[in-house]
Amino acid sequence: MQRARSGDPGRLWITAERQSGGRGRNGRVWTSEPGNLFASLLLVDPAPPVRAAELGFVTSLALALSLRDILGGDPALRIKWPNDILYDGAKLAGVLLESVALPHGFACVAGIGVNCASHPDGTLYPATDLGTVAGRDIAPRLVLEALARAMAQQLDVWLQGSGFAAIRAGWLALAAGLGAPIRVARTNETLEGVFETIDAMGRLVLRQPAGERLIDAGDVFLAAPPPRAHL
Repeated sequence: MQRARSGDPGRLWITAERQSGGRGRNGRVWTSEPGNLFASLLLVDPAPPVRAAELGFVTSLALALSLRDILGGDPALRIKWPNDILYDGAKLAGVLLESVALPHGFACVAGIGVNCASHPDGTLYPATDLGTVAGRDIAPRLVLEALARAMAQQLDVWLQGSGFAAIRAGWLALAAGLGAPIRVARTNETLEGVFETIDAMGRLVLRQPAGERLIDAGDVFLAAPPPRAHL
C-alpha cells in the first residue's frame, strides 16, 4: 500500500521468506514458516471500484490453475468459496484481499500464502502442504513463477471486470462442494444447505428447503470428501 501511495503503477509482486506481522482473514493468526510462499500482488486501478471484489475469484482461479499445473493436473485440488485452495479437503493455500482509496482511483493488494514445505496444526480447517501432496520438495520460487504467469493470464481474461463471466465459469469448474451439503458460519448465524452455484456477483447461492439464500461472506465447511481409490 505504501508503494501504491508513492505512485507505483502496480502489477508488482513482493515476497518474503518469513513474515513477522502477517495476518489471516478476519484478523486470524497467520503462521509464516520459512520454506513456504508469502507473496503480495499490488494492482492499481485494475477495474472500476464496484468490480474490485471479483479480484478474489480472479486470484483464487489463477492460484488453483498454477498449483494444479505443478501437481500434474491433479483433480484433488479444488477451490473452496470464496478463495481457499484445498487438496483432498485440506487447505493448501489462501488469499486475502485489501483495498485502499487513492487520490485518483484505488489500489488492491492480493496477499497469497502457499504451504510449500510445511503446514500449521490446530487450524480452523485441516491443512496440508505441497511437499506432502507431491512427495517431493517444491520451492516457493517455482510456485511464484507459475502463479505470476497464471495471474497475468487471468487478469487478461477478466478484462477489468467485463470478462467476469469467463472467470466465474473457470472458478465453478474447480469449485469444492458444488452440489453438496455445506455449512456456512456467519457472524451471527450458522446456515446449512446445498451449495448451488455462485451468482454473477460471486455470492454463494445456498439452497435450503425454504428457498435460496445469497451469501456474501462467511466460513464454509464442506462435508468430508470420500476416500480416494488407490490402484
